[in-house]
Amino acid sequence: MKIIKSTKELQSIRRSISTKVGFVPTMGALHEGHISLIKEAKKQNDIVFVSIFINPKQFSINEDFSSYPIKKEADIKICALAKVDYLFMPEISSIYSQNEVLIKSPNQSYILEGFSRPDHFNGVLQVVLKLFGLIQARNSYFGKKDAQQLFLIQKMVKNFFINTQIIACETLRQNDGLAISSRNTYLLPQEKKEASLISKSLYCASRIISKNEFDVNIIKNEMLNILKNLNVEYIEFVNKNFQKITKVELKNTIILIVVKFKTVRLLDNIWV
Repeated sequence: MKIIKSTKELQSIRRSISTKVGFVPTMGALHEGHISLIKEAKKQNDIVFVSIFINPKQFSINEDFSSYPIKKEADIKICALAKVDYLFMPEISSIYSQNEVLIKSPNQSYILEGFSRPDHFNGVLQVVLKLFGLIQARNSYFGKKDAQQLFLIQKMVKNFFINTQIIACETLRQNDGLAISSRNTYLLPQEKKEASLISKSLYCASRIISKNEFDVNIIKNEMLNILKNLNVEYIEFVNKNFQKITKVELKNTIILIVVKFKTVRLLDNIWV
Protein backbone atom coordinates (compact mmCIF):
# COMPACT_ATOMS: atom_id res chain seq x y z
CA MET A 1 0.00 0.00 0.00
CA LYS A 2 1.26 3.45 -0.93
CA ILE A 3 0.39 6.48 1.20
CA ILE A 4 -0.12 9.71 -0.76
CA LYS A 5 0.00 13.11 0.93
CA SER A 6 -0.20 15.65 -1.91
CA THR A 7 -2.73 16.25 -4.67
CA LYS A 8 0.05 16.57 -7.27
CA GLU A 9 1.45 13.16 -6.39
CA LEU A 10 -2.05 11.69 -6.51
CA GLN A 11 -2.74 13.15 -9.94
CA SER A 12 0.56 11.84 -11.24
CA ILE A 13 -0.14 8.33 -9.96
CA ARG A 14 -3.71 8.40 -11.23
CA ARG A 15 -2.54 9.24 -14.78
CA SER A 16 -0.49 6.04 -14.79
CA ILE A 17 -3.47 3.80 -13.94
CA SER A 18 -5.59 2.47 -16.79
CA THR A 19 -7.48 -0.29 -14.98
CA LYS A 20 -10.77 -0.09 -13.06
CA VAL A 21 -10.54 2.08 -9.93
CA GLY A 22 -12.75 1.92 -6.84
CA PHE A 23 -12.87 4.64 -4.21
CA VAL A 24 -13.88 4.74 -0.53
CA PRO A 25 -13.87 8.27 0.98
CA THR A 26 -13.66 8.47 4.80
CA MET A 27 -12.88 10.83 7.64
CA GLY A 28 -10.80 8.21 9.43
CA ALA A 29 -11.43 6.51 12.79
CA LEU A 30 -12.03 3.45 10.64
CA HIS A 31 -14.23 0.58 11.85
CA GLU A 32 -15.90 -2.56 10.51
CA GLY A 33 -18.35 -0.49 8.48
CA HIS A 34 -15.53 1.15 6.55
CA ILE A 35 -13.81 -2.21 6.12
CA SER A 36 -16.99 -3.63 4.56
CA LEU A 37 -16.94 -0.80 1.99
CA ILE A 38 -13.29 -1.50 1.21
CA LYS A 39 -14.00 -5.22 0.79
CA GLU A 40 -16.82 -4.45 -1.63
CA ALA A 41 -14.52 -2.14 -3.59
CA LYS A 42 -11.84 -4.85 -3.72
CA LYS A 43 -14.33 -7.31 -5.20
CA GLN A 44 -15.45 -5.01 -8.00
CA ASN A 45 -12.29 -3.14 -9.02
CA ASP A 46 -8.65 -3.68 -9.95
CA ILE A 47 -7.28 -0.82 -7.86
CA VAL A 48 -8.75 0.63 -4.63
CA PHE A 49 -8.16 4.13 -3.28
CA VAL A 50 -9.19 5.14 0.24
CA SER A 51 -9.08 8.74 1.41
CA ILE A 52 -8.82 9.89 5.02
CA PHE A 53 -9.57 13.57 5.38
CA ILE A 54 -11.34 15.29 8.27
CA ASN A 55 -13.19 17.94 6.34
CA PRO A 56 -13.43 21.25 8.26
CA LYS A 57 -16.02 22.65 5.84
CA GLN A 58 -18.75 20.29 7.03
CA PHE A 59 -18.51 21.26 10.70
CA SER A 60 -20.96 23.89 11.95
CA ILE A 61 -20.00 26.74 14.28
CA ASN A 62 -21.37 24.88 17.32
CA GLU A 63 -19.44 21.70 16.49
CA ASP A 64 -15.88 21.09 17.65
CA PHE A 65 -13.78 20.22 14.61
CA SER A 66 -10.68 19.86 16.80
CA SER A 67 -12.27 17.10 18.91
CA TYR A 68 -13.02 14.77 16.00
CA PRO A 69 -11.23 11.44 16.70
CA ILE A 70 -7.88 10.97 14.94
CA LYS A 71 -6.48 7.41 14.78
CA LYS A 72 -3.83 7.80 12.12
CA GLU A 73 -1.62 4.79 12.87
CA ALA A 74 -4.58 2.46 13.46
CA ASP A 75 -6.24 3.65 10.24
CA ILE A 76 -3.08 3.03 8.21
CA LYS A 77 -2.81 -0.48 9.65
CA ILE A 78 -6.47 -1.23 8.89
CA CYS A 79 -6.06 -0.10 5.28
CA ALA A 80 -2.89 -2.14 4.86
CA LEU A 81 -4.56 -5.28 6.25
CA ALA A 82 -7.53 -4.68 3.94
CA LYS A 83 -5.08 -4.56 1.00
CA VAL A 84 -5.91 -1.02 -0.05
CA ASP A 85 -3.68 -0.03 -2.97
CA TYR A 86 -3.46 3.73 -2.33
CA LEU A 87 -4.27 5.66 0.85
CA PHE A 88 -4.75 9.40 0.30
CA MET A 89 -4.15 11.45 3.50
CA PRO A 90 -3.88 15.11 2.48
CA GLU A 91 -3.42 18.18 4.65
CA ILE A 92 -6.17 20.80 4.66
CA SER A 93 -3.96 23.18 2.69
CA SER A 94 -3.72 20.60 -0.11
CA ILE A 95 -7.49 20.48 -0.50
CA TYR A 96 -8.66 24.05 0.11
CA SER A 97 -7.45 27.47 -0.98
CA GLN A 98 -8.67 31.03 -0.53
CA ASN A 99 -11.73 32.43 -2.34
CA GLU A 100 -12.84 29.12 -3.84
CA VAL A 101 -15.66 28.37 -6.22
CA LEU A 102 -18.36 26.90 -3.98
CA ILE A 103 -21.08 24.30 -4.44
CA LYS A 104 -24.56 24.87 -3.01
CA SER A 105 -26.60 21.86 -1.99
CA PRO A 106 -30.30 21.54 -2.93
CA ASN A 107 -33.38 22.02 -0.77
CA GLN A 108 -33.25 18.46 0.58
CA SER A 109 -30.05 19.35 2.46
CA TYR A 110 -31.84 21.72 4.86
CA ILE A 111 -34.10 19.12 6.50
CA LEU A 112 -33.28 16.34 8.97
CA GLU A 113 -29.48 16.30 9.42
CA GLY A 114 -29.17 19.68 7.73
CA PHE A 115 -31.96 21.42 9.68
CA SER A 116 -29.73 22.63 12.53
CA ARG A 117 -26.53 22.43 10.45
CA PRO A 118 -27.38 24.52 7.35
CA ASP A 119 -23.85 24.52 5.90
CA HIS A 120 -23.06 20.89 6.66
CA PHE A 121 -23.96 19.33 3.33
CA ASN A 122 -22.47 22.23 1.37
CA GLY A 123 -19.16 21.22 2.96
CA VAL A 124 -19.73 17.51 2.35
CA LEU A 125 -20.49 18.00 -1.33
CA GLN A 126 -17.58 20.44 -1.77
CA VAL A 127 -14.98 17.96 -0.57
CA VAL A 128 -16.54 14.91 -2.23
CA LEU A 129 -16.62 16.73 -5.56
CA LYS A 130 -12.90 17.53 -5.17
CA LEU A 131 -12.09 13.92 -4.29
CA PHE A 132 -14.08 12.62 -7.25
CA GLY A 133 -12.15 14.98 -9.52
CA LEU A 134 -8.81 13.83 -8.14
CA ILE A 135 -9.38 10.08 -8.05
CA GLN A 136 -11.72 9.66 -11.04
CA ALA A 137 -12.98 6.29 -9.85
CA ARG A 138 -15.21 4.04 -11.89
CA ASN A 139 -17.06 3.11 -8.67
CA SER A 140 -17.38 5.02 -5.38
CA TYR A 141 -18.67 3.40 -2.20
CA PHE A 142 -20.93 4.89 0.48
CA GLY A 143 -22.94 3.39 3.33
CA LYS A 144 -26.73 3.51 3.47
CA LYS A 145 -26.56 4.51 7.14
CA ASP A 146 -25.93 8.12 6.10
CA ALA A 147 -28.94 8.05 3.79
CA GLN A 148 -29.38 11.80 3.34
CA GLN A 149 -25.71 12.24 2.50
CA LEU A 150 -25.92 9.33 0.06
CA PHE A 151 -28.95 10.87 -1.68
CA LEU A 152 -27.25 14.27 -2.05
CA ILE A 153 -24.05 12.74 -3.43
CA GLN A 154 -26.05 10.69 -5.94
CA LYS A 155 -27.88 13.86 -6.97
CA MET A 156 -24.61 15.79 -7.35
CA VAL A 157 -23.14 13.02 -9.53
CA LYS A 158 -26.21 13.12 -11.74
CA ASN A 159 -26.47 16.93 -11.93
CA PHE A 160 -22.76 17.47 -12.67
CA PHE A 161 -22.41 14.48 -15.03
CA ILE A 162 -19.63 13.01 -12.89
CA ASN A 163 -18.30 9.78 -14.36
CA THR A 164 -18.47 7.57 -11.29
CA GLN A 165 -21.04 5.01 -10.22
CA ILE A 166 -22.24 5.39 -6.62
CA ILE A 167 -22.44 2.00 -4.91
CA ALA A 168 -24.76 2.10 -1.89
CA CYS A 169 -23.72 -0.50 0.69
CA GLU A 170 -25.85 -1.97 3.46
CA THR A 171 -25.44 -0.81 7.04
CA LEU A 172 -23.21 -3.09 9.10
CA ARG A 173 -24.57 -3.92 12.55
CA GLN A 174 -23.43 -5.40 15.85
CA ASN A 175 -25.01 -8.61 17.10
CA ASP A 176 -27.59 -6.61 19.07
CA GLY A 177 -28.58 -4.68 15.93
CA LEU A 178 -26.86 -1.40 16.75
CA ALA A 179 -25.50 0.21 13.58
CA ILE A 180 -21.70 0.31 13.69
CA SER A 181 -20.39 3.86 14.08
CA SER A 182 -17.30 5.57 15.47
CA ARG A 183 -19.71 7.41 17.80
CA ASN A 184 -20.57 4.19 19.61
CA THR A 185 -17.24 4.32 21.43
CA TYR A 186 -18.43 7.41 23.32
CA LEU A 187 -21.41 5.58 24.85
CA LEU A 188 -21.41 4.33 28.43
CA PRO A 189 -22.17 0.59 28.92
CA GLN A 190 -25.79 1.27 29.91
CA GLU A 191 -26.22 3.63 26.96
CA LYS A 192 -24.92 0.98 24.57
CA LYS A 193 -27.54 -1.41 25.90
CA GLU A 194 -30.28 1.19 25.48
CA ALA A 195 -29.04 2.10 21.98
CA SER A 196 -29.95 -1.38 20.73
CA LEU A 197 -33.59 -0.25 21.00
CA ILE A 198 -33.02 2.00 17.96
CA SER A 199 -32.71 -0.90 15.55
CA LYS A 200 -35.43 -2.77 17.46
CA SER A 201 -37.82 0.10 16.70
CA LEU A 202 -36.87 0.02 13.00
CA TYR A 203 -37.39 -3.75 12.79
CA CYS A 204 -40.75 -3.25 14.51
CA ALA A 205 -41.71 -0.72 11.83
CA SER A 206 -40.71 -3.20 9.13
CA ARG A 207 -42.88 -5.93 10.68
CA ILE A 208 -45.89 -3.59 10.90
CA ILE A 209 -45.48 -2.62 7.25
CA SER A 210 -45.23 -6.30 6.25
CA LYS A 211 -48.75 -6.68 7.71
CA ASN A 212 -49.99 -3.99 5.29
CA GLU A 213 -50.13 -1.11 7.75
CA PHE A 214 -48.88 1.94 5.82
CA ASP A 215 -50.07 4.84 7.97
CA VAL A 216 -46.96 6.73 9.09
CA ASN A 217 -48.49 7.99 12.36
CA ILE A 218 -49.50 4.51 13.51
CA ILE A 219 -46.06 3.08 12.70
CA LYS A 220 -44.28 6.02 14.32
CA ASN A 221 -46.28 5.66 17.55
CA GLU A 222 -45.28 2.00 17.80
CA MET A 223 -41.64 2.96 17.34
CA LEU A 224 -41.90 5.69 19.98
CA ASN A 225 -43.41 3.21 22.41
CA ILE A 226 -40.25 1.10 22.13
CA LEU A 227 -38.09 4.22 22.52
CA LYS A 228 -40.19 5.85 25.26
CA ASN A 229 -37.31 6.13 27.75
CA LEU A 230 -34.84 7.56 25.21
CA ASN A 231 -34.29 11.08 23.89
CA VAL A 232 -35.61 10.79 20.33
CA GLU A 233 -34.56 13.79 18.24
CA TYR A 234 -36.62 12.75 15.23
CA ILE A 235 -38.30 9.89 13.40
CA GLU A 236 -39.12 10.76 9.79
CA PHE A 237 -40.57 8.88 6.84
CA VAL A 238 -39.40 10.00 3.40
CA ASN A 239 -39.42 8.65 -0.12
CA LYS A 240 -36.17 8.12 -1.98
CA ASN A 241 -36.28 11.73 -3.21
CA PHE A 242 -36.25 12.78 0.46
CA GLN A 243 -39.78 14.15 0.37
CA LYS A 244 -41.76 13.58 3.58
CA ILE A 245 -44.66 11.13 3.23
CA THR A 246 -47.76 10.24 5.25
CA LYS A 247 -48.20 6.77 3.77
CA VAL A 248 -45.47 4.18 3.32
CA GLU A 249 -44.67 3.48 -0.32
CA LEU A 250 -43.23 -0.01 -0.72
CA LYS A 251 -39.71 -0.04 -2.19
CA ASN A 252 -39.71 3.78 -2.06
CA THR A 253 -39.55 4.61 1.66
CA ILE A 254 -36.74 5.32 4.09
CA ILE A 255 -37.46 5.52 7.83
CA LEU A 256 -34.86 7.71 9.53
CA ILE A 257 -34.20 8.09 13.23
CA VAL A 258 -31.84 10.02 15.48
CA VAL A 259 -31.53 9.37 19.22
CA LYS A 260 -29.39 11.48 21.55
CA PHE A 261 -27.37 10.21 24.49
CA LYS A 262 -26.05 13.36 26.20
CA THR A 263 -23.69 14.74 23.53
CA VAL A 264 -23.74 11.64 21.28
CA ARG A 265 -26.21 11.54 18.38
CA LEU A 266 -26.88 8.10 16.90
CA LEU A 267 -28.34 8.02 13.40
CA ASP A 268 -29.95 4.97 11.82
CA ASN A 269 -32.50 4.07 9.16
CA ILE A 270 -34.22 1.27 7.33
CA TRP A 271 -35.13 1.13 3.64
CA VAL A 272 -38.58 -0.31 3.02
